[in-house]
Amino acid sequence: MLHHLLLGTYTRRVSQGIYRITLDTANEQLVDLELATKENSPTYLAQSKAKNLYTVTAVDGKGGCGAYDKDFNFLNAVTKEGAPLCYVAVDEERQLVYGANYHLGEISVYGVEQDGSLKPGVIIKHDEPTGSNENQDNPHVHYTDLTPDKRLVVCDLGTDRVYTYNVSETGELDEVAIYQTEDGAGPRHLVFHPTKNIAYLLGELNSTMTVLSYNPQDGSFTEIMQDSLIPKDFTGANGGAAIRISQDGRFLYASNRGHNSIAVFAISEDGLTIEKVQTISTEGEFPRDFALDPSDKYVVCANQNSDNLTLYTRNQEDGHLTLIQKDVYAPECVCILFED
Repeated sequence: MLHHLLLGTYTRRVSQGIYRITLDTANEQLVDLELATKENSPTYLAQSKAKNLYTVTAVDGKGGCGAYDKDFNFLNAVTKEGAPLCYVAVDEERQLVYGANYHLGEISVYGVEQDGSLKPGVIIKHDEPTGSNENQDNPHVHYTDLTPDKRLVVCDLGTDRVYTYNVSETGELDEVAIYQTEDGAGPRHLVFHPTKNIAYLLGELNSTMTVLSYNPQDGSFTEIMQDSLIPKDFTGANGGAAIRISQDGRFLYASNRGHNSIAVFAISEDGLTIEKVQTISTEGEFPRDFALDPSDKYVVCANQNSDNLTLYTRNQEDGHLTLIQKDVYAPECVCILFED
């Protein structure tokens, strides 16, 4: 079987934009890298059910979100003064796109037109106190995506907070809850359990994985337990990056930039306990993102600084990863999105 992947990149050195590559499962190889479309540092990608593509973009010194149709024809971009986004997500039910702006500490909401193009909407700027880490000089919104009950959950690395918002049909946001992490945690991304009201929160700055219960009555989160993403004897600099969960909710995965690894956690049947069962090298430098294929049998990891992808098989019984291919060229890759 052939699976097609889109690769989001920085375009600081050699990359030209969004790339495509194919996972050939019969031969267990990544093959046929090609440039899909030129774009300015499309560092995060999201795709709608109609196959429209939404990407981080920068145009004439302004940052925002760009839209493409399924054939990579440019539809439009909505930008404003300042740095580009770092995360985008699609709300199919309300036909909205959410964006996280790290540098400006802002949440952006965009409306989706019938042809898939974007229109500007609500912008909310965080102004709460920040943490004590040197990377928490300002609010830094890093994640904007949906809860299982269709609220918007937002991770702010700068303020050490996870915010929950009710969302109107037109994209107006109403804050309903705030979860405060420990000082200097730097919440970056989270994922929800596929069948339970439980979330797993990745702390970028303190390299932690925190299990949270989610209360759909009021949108609040409560901490259950926490574990480290890196071995106790590792003394170098590290930043947690991406987080994924298997479709059966039994295993959790997180990448480490610095330790250059993927940490694998087994999840208890009730979802409330995690246990690290493996830490495996990414065979490259600074792994920013990775993704499980639609069958959950393969994992593809992107190493930003060494310009390479790494391919693993995944044991669906114990969650362990096994390296099968490395040194697959992909320039400045920081986002992986399976198209099918």
